[in-house]
Amino acid sequence: MTMKPLRLDIVSDVVCPWCYIGKKRIENALALVPDVPVEVHWRPFFLNNWVPREGISREEYLTAKFGSVEAYKGIAGRVVAAAGEEGLTYRPDLVKRQPNTIDCHRLIYWAEAKDKAPEMKQRLMELYFRDGGDLTDVNVLVQAAADVGLDADEVRRRLATDEDVAKISADAQEAAEKGISGVPTFVFAQKYAVSGAQPAEQLARAIRQVSEEINAQAAE
Repeated sequence: MTMKPLRLDIVSDVVCPWCYIGKKRIENALALVPDVPVEVHWRPFFLNNWVPREGISREEYLTAKFGSVEAYKGIAGRVVAAAGEEGLTYRPDLVKRQPNTIDCHRLIYWAEAKDKAPEMKQRLMELYFRDGGDLTDVNVLVQAAADVGLDADEVRRRLATDEDVAKISADAQEAAEKGISGVPTFVFAQKYAVSGAQPAEQLARAIRQVSEEINAQAAE
């Protein structure tokens, strides 16, 4: 009997450090249940929908969100350590500009059509967290797309338009309306949601459990 693949929607944002960590953990979780067919979809979320399209300085952002640049340092330390445990690098000191992420989500959406969404997401997150890349710079975005095998000229042309801006905004809005306020949120079979960058073992258990449930229902 062929198992019905489990649909897994991952709602996250490229500038959310726990989403960066959560992406690694869900990949580890999938590796723990290689026998379970899973269909992963990356869904957009705006962690900071108030940041203008052109972005703002990191200093201005941290002050608005945490009260001061200093106030973020304690929080950042814990996140940096958690990222390190997953073999990831987060260098908050390198981040100079806080982007609005709608263009990043457009790139991920376009990459999905070529089965490159996870690579696109990873590249943007690495640029931001590890390299302090400026995701408000169209040249940085075009290069990131080219790095994962998308056509640079085509991406540059599409970014200059409003193509899919309304779609991404509507998808992000839909997540918010469904009550998703913290990311990453993992939605299994469009009915069970797990919020936060849970340990891989826990996510793997959820994958197996929900997959068994949907397959049992399909067999009835």
